[in-house]
Amino acid sequence: MDVIQSILSLLLTLGILVTIHEFGHFWVARRCGVKVLRFSVGFGRPIFSWFDKSGTEFVLAMIPLGGYVKMLDEREAPVEENLKHFAFNRKKVSQRIAIVAAGPIANFIFAIFAYWLMFLWGFNVLIPNIGSVDVDSVAAKSGLTSGYEITAVDGQETAGWRSVSMALINRIGDTGILEINARKSVSNSNEYAKISPSFSTSEQSQALTETFSLPIEEWLINREPSQLLNSLGIQPARPVVPAIMGGIQKGSPAEQGGLQSGDHVFQVNERKIEAWHDFVEVVKASPEKEIQVDIIREDLNQQKQKVRLNLKPGIHQDELGNTYGRLGVSAKPFKYPSEMIREVSYGPFAAISYAAAQTWADTKMSLNAIKKMVQGLISLENLSGPITIAQVASDSISSGAEEYLRFLALLSISLGILNLLPIPVLDGGHLLYYTLEGIRGKPLSEKWQTFGLKIGISFILMLMSVAFYNDVMRLL
Repeated sequence: MDVIQSILSLLLTLGILVTIHEFGHFWVARRCGVKVLRFSVGFGRPIFSWFDKSGTEFVLAMIPLGGYVKMLDEREAPVEENLKHFAFNRKKVSQRIAIVAAGPIANFIFAIFAYWLMFLWGFNVLIPNIGSVDVDSVAAKSGLTSGYEITAVDGQETAGWRSVSMALINRIGDTGILEINARKSVSNSNEYAKISPSFSTSEQSQALTETFSLPIEEWLINREPSQLLNSLGIQPARPVVPAIMGGIQKGSPAEQGGLQSGDHVFQVNERKIEAWHDFVEVVKASPEKEIQVDIIREDLNQQKQKVRLNLKPGIHQDELGNTYGRLGVSAKPFKYPSEMIREVSYGPFAAISYAAAQTWADTKMSLNAIKKMVQGLISLENLSGPITIAQVASDSISSGAEEYLRFLALLSISLGILNLLPIPVLDGGHLLYYTLEGIRGKPLSEKWQTFGLKIGISFILMLMSVAFYNDVMRLL
């Protein structure tokens, strides 16, 4: 069932983004006087199609991994004399550039629209309150302590922990100063609990804010992005979560040892367990060591009984070679207390500026990541393919409208940036050719265009192979 849901989510997501992208080409081509022969979502044999009054065939094809707009063009097929002025190749260079650029631009416009809907709809975030700071860590030396709320990273506002992480991602691989703005945590009952356009301009907010400078050197090179906060020594404030088992992985040490969903751990090796975090600490410190776990379990008659289990956590190794124990369990789902949650929402006009700002921030982050991949500062393991996209699409749909809108916006931005890269085969490659044609006064020779096409196809196939390999390795 999960596989089917992921596939359907992928088809829906790609269908939306491909349609938006190709519509950009189609809309501008029509306005430049180019005859559009076919608008296809997907490749291969058509599932069904229809024609509009202008003679354009609209197609939904069998292979849903892309799409295209086919225009009248003398380079592809002979064109009747009376129709040549409708051909793409007969248009001015500026018009051809506009038609090619319209697809990626449509993706950016759609991202702004998706974010606008998300900000207008409203959503909840975890307030980025610091629970503790590791002794002798970079954060501790800067003066950060528990009880502070992070309000900005390098000048980028952070209403929740997600936005803190997104801002920190921009600094992976950097050497320099990471600037964090923070203020003493405020309760959910005051004016900061619900974000509004006044969040960043409030005089009281500015007066409470302090600036902390954290030196970093080749930060997180060849390390997991999940270590963003830990590497700085920052631990988020956490609610007290009881050590009640939720999911149990099949074949895991937990299942083999008899642990069941709903079991409440109250003691391990005679040590009292107050919360889930205590249980995790003991397990991580006991790789391949037998531990005595005392639990409270309800039977079929809802009678509680104490049970003692002997469990042996498996061993897991991180990217630095450090080992720790792992049982293969997750905590029972819980709700965060209201004082740790912030509602983010804006009016229709304010949401436009915030949506545009978020789109720009995501664009900069993506371009920065590409640059660092080229420099070798970020691993190619971060590339994702259709399998990961399908899984994330399914999860985001299950999480609610605002999460799916966020995912659509991020993916639309990525699609727009990818297509603007100056690689033959992609829109960016065509833009490069047409720009050179405008400068030279004549197009590049067929020989050079064919050579560039071969390089472009080889590069795209390589990227697709790496992304697919990463997807498979994540599954394994």
